[in-house]
Amino acid sequence: MRVRLHIDGTVQGVGFRPYVYRLAHDMNLGGFVRNDARGAVVELEGSCAAIDTFVQRLGIEQPPLVQIEHITREDISEQDSDSFVIQTSTIVHPDDAGVALVPPDVATCDDCIRELFDPADRRYRYPFVNCTNCGPRFTIIRGTPYDRPLTTMATFRMCPACRHEYEDPANRRFHAQPNACPACGPRARLTDAVGAGVETRDAADAVSAAAHLLRDGAIVAVKGVGGYHVACLARDESAVQRLRDRKHRPHKPFAVMAPDLVVARNLIETSVVTEQLLASRERPIVLARRRDDAPVAGAVAPCLLDLGVMLPSSPLHQLLLHDVGSPVVMTSGNLTDEPIAFRDDEARERLSGIADYFLSHDRTIETPTDDSVVRAVTVAGHQRAMMIRRSRGYAPSPLALPVAATTPLLACGAQLKNTFCLARGTRAWVGPHVGDLERYESLRAYRDGIAHHERLFGLSPTHFAHDLHPEYLSTKYALERAESGATCEAIAVQHHHAHLAACLAEHGETRPAIGVIFDGTGLGTDGELWGGEILVGDLVSCERVGHLQRVRMPGGEGAVREPWRMACSWLSELHPESVSTIPAMLRRDVDERSWRSAVHLVRSGLASPRTSSAGRLLDAMAALCGIRARITYEGQAAIEFEAVADWGEKERYRVLLCPVNDLMVLDVRSLVAGVVADLALRVPVAAISARVHNSLARAAADCCAMLAASRSLGTVVISGGVFQNLLLLQRTILAVEEKGLRVLVPERIPPNDGGIAFGQTAIAAARAFHPERERL
Repeated sequence: MRVRLHIDGTVQGVGFRPYVYRLAHDMNLGGFVRNDARGAVVELEGSCAAIDTFVQRLGIEQPPLVQIEHITREDISEQDSDSFVIQTSTIVHPDDAGVALVPPDVATCDDCIRELFDPADRRYRYPFVNCTNCGPRFTIIRGTPYDRPLTTMATFRMCPACRHEYEDPANRRFHAQPNACPACGPRARLTDAVGAGVETRDAADAVSAAAHLLRDGAIVAVKGVGGYHVACLARDESAVQRLRDRKHRPHKPFAVMAPDLVVARNLIETSVVTEQLLASRERPIVLARRRDDAPVAGAVAPCLLDLGVMLPSSPLHQLLLHDVGSPVVMTSGNLTDEPIAFRDDEARERLSGIADYFLSHDRTIETPTDDSVVRAVTVAGHQRAMMIRRSRGYAPSPLALPVAATTPLLACGAQLKNTFCLARGTRAWVGPHVGDLERYESLRAYRDGIAHHERLFGLSPTHFAHDLHPEYLSTKYALERAESGATCEAIAVQHHHAHLAACLAEHGETRPAIGVIFDGTGLGTDGELWGGEILVGDLVSCERVGHLQRVRMPGGEGAVREPWRMACSWLSELHPESVSTIPAMLRRDVDERSWRSAVHLVRSGLASPRTSSAGRLLDAMAALCGIRARITYEGQAAIEFEAVADWGEKERYRVLLCPVNDLMVLDVRSLVAGVVADLALRVPVAAISARVHNSLARAAADCCAMLAASRSLGTVVISGGVFQNLLLLQRTILAVEEKGLRVLVPERIPPNDGGIAFGQTAIAAARAFHPERERL
């Protein structure tokens, strides 16, 4: 008999065809395997028993990177085939172009690392060693099916030795598309800031020379898998400070790359989960508590207790860290808030004022991907990963939608920490982290990224989901696209509903849940700025049932950059007649004229929109406590306020739950009064910070318990950018769990605005499926 199998899933670029070839030979079956735009096609000819055994083994013994989602089987006519071959890839169905799942980039496997450091191996110290189990994937792919001609490796012609490996079914490089060696593959090069070459004998010497420069205090731009990093010796205070000055990044923490897990343990306090994340094939930056004796300069992460650490993600990084012999700062190659540089000429132009030298190579990066960021959190007594930034190593692996998208969708995301999301059926492809769309460079990267993904996955969206805020550039882009076709439709999604839906969809939930959504600001359905929300909703509709008390934001966006303004606003809520006096903790940072101006704005409401934002409340408390009156990066005041907290402190301030116009208002004026009183009594700021966090967590839990009883609900979603704050997150989870409620938190998508696009997608798909339901 003869059968044809259509196999959907991640089956290209992950060693699937060699695996099928070996399995078919083991079962004495004839036929072929080839890639097509949908995934892979396998035809088998032989006995019925042998074919059945083959199909059973196919999903059990598959290589580690293979993910089979679906197998379609059909009987076809016999062709008297007694041999099995790998055929040239074809697009069998032109209309299906781009359906195949594109694999993400994968860190160097143990076998390749052994070759990298084996003097007897022909790839000894070759910075681009890879095989079917590791190496670049998404960042070099130009189209599907995934074959070398459709990658940026197309310009490198394999030498006879590499070609033999590529064609040998017994070799782990059998049909490894990025296969190369020093004789035929990409080469590293070292140049100075103006592009003049630094003389080295070969690619390995270029890495060694760059390591020597780093040890001597130089700043080196390093071309990685998805873009450029800027590196310096992590323990060199002078080098780190110079990097800060040149990058115009005075306080925002830098990530550190450690040579191996042993060194990483000397930098941060690890657990089983954090070590698994560090050593995973995705190689993200892992946030964890910095060890007191960590050998890094104080300027790496000033005023913070946590440190972001990662292990080498490519053989070039493996060599560089080995040669340096100690941790290095490895931060994104950009100026503050710009997208990561990835094109060589552009990188030299943008980074020449930052880096002294450039360690680059001639393998083109097709799609830029910044480093992913994760941290471990505890839910229901078990540690698990929470995504903070989803990019290299994870994108573009699809996420499953609990309600299928009946039409091709594009969700355009938010303004800050932007990602976009394409969807068809139950698959949702969340693009890699773009960043803040306020800069032209980011907006260009956003548009280019969407166009590339649409080509890659063969999608022509007809429905465009977007935020309610009319001034978000992502909203304007969605409306522009929706107006371009007669059958297109724009779908507006409220910001905090998207946060709730993203978490529900990730966990496969379609039933209603309570949502505790705390973030900076997002436009509400009433035209005001929300940010401390208690919601009840599902994937279709959502109801605002509670929120933090609203206050003015004097100066609008200026209050985000200058948290002292929010402190002024909250003090005005407490003592409207006596707020003219600047609090003692702010007198060194705020002059009398500026303070009086802010007071006037609060009282008049001029240029001072009202907000219920939890982020702005934490900013205000940080300013009152003298932590930070002005910020240099998003969330800095609240982040540093968390960093000083005493985790052993159990006391809290009172927060009243007050019914107002059918809503439950969390009245935190008594919390603010408690902070002011404790400051007057010279209570340590560490205790005050902990009490503020404890108070918000308990108030949210009490509100959830009341709603659970009145609405017969048992699940609570905790999300929003403020819950990147580990202290607040863990205290809120524990307080809600103590009420006997089930807690869901984002894990595979970020709780911040990086998850908004996936939430918009889930809502748009569900609304199309339930058109009769009332919508937010």
